[in-house]
Order: sequence, then C-alpha cells, then structure tokens
Amino acid sequence: MEKYLVIGEITKPQGVRGEVKLRPITCDPERFEGLTLAYLKRGEEYIPLRLTVNRRAPDAVFLSVEGVADRNAAEKLRGELLYIDRAHAVELDEDTNFLCDLIGLRGVDDEGNPLGILRDVLQPGGNDVYVFEGPRGEVLVPALKSVVKTVDLEAGEMVLVAARLKEVAVFDED
Repeated sequence: MEKYLVIGEITKPQGVRGEVKLRPITCDPERFEGLTLAYLKRGEEYIPLRLTVNRRAPDAVFLSVEGVADRNAAEKLRGELLYIDRAHAVELDEDTNFLCDLIGLRGVDDEGNPLGILRDVLQPGGNDVYVFEGPRGEVLVPALKSVVKTVDLEAGEMVLVAARLKEVAVFDED
C-alpha cells in the first residue's frame, strides 16, 4: 500500500508573488481546507512542503508555498505532483477505497473465471471504469455496486458478479 497519496498537480504560477495554481486530483475538494503540509517526490524520497491554501475555485486551489516568493520560483514547481501522507488522508466510507490501492488487484468473477490484473481506473464522469488486463485481453468493467461483489485489499483480489459482467463489461477478445 502506498504511504503517500497524490492530491493535486501544480499547473502554473499565479501572479508575481509566488502563488501557484493546483489542479486537484481528489474526489473531495474540501480536503484542502486547513492543509498546511504536503510533500513533493524527489526520486524515492518525499520532501515536506509547508503551504497555505489561499482560496479555492471549482476546479483549482491556489497555494502559497513556504520559500517560494516570486513567479520565477513558482514556475519551477510547474507540473509537480503534490502528495499527502496516508495518516492525513481523508477518511473513506467502509465500501470505498483509494484508487491507488485498487491498481494491481487480481480480478475474478464469482464463478472462478479470472479477468486479469486491474491496470487502470478510468474516470470519464459518472461511474469509474476498471481496466483489467488478462487472459481475455483488456476488459472494461463499470465500477458499480451491482458488479463488484467484494474487494479484499489484503488478499489482493476483487470479485465481480459473473452475471452482471455479461451484461455490462466490454471484452477485448480476439
């Protein structure tokens, strides 16, 4: 399980005093309220970053970063991903998981047929779509409660309802 979670991407400097614009990568934009510590990844290390959330817009968060006082310094952060440690992540409902924890799970239906490994989660709007890669090629499965029977992170497995897969999954078989 990843110790750090991505919460946004710094997209550009904002103004001339070192403020940056962040594109949130989270389902909970409220999570930025009161945020004062985040991390940048450098190689395999996570470097702490003190910050202040100045304001939020529907699709952006505007931050001041300690030690970043002008546009040139802010420009150096363009494209950087911002992380938080798992201890400070938002609490999830019992039936909800972080997407990064789902990647790599083995997919199997409730009749014992393997779907493969969950390689990606698409977010086209509406329902997420799980992308499995396995013996039947690429399989796209909508993330619906009627399709996903169980998710067992410790066992590394997601069990899906075979009857529903026949109705809603897209198989890339030759």
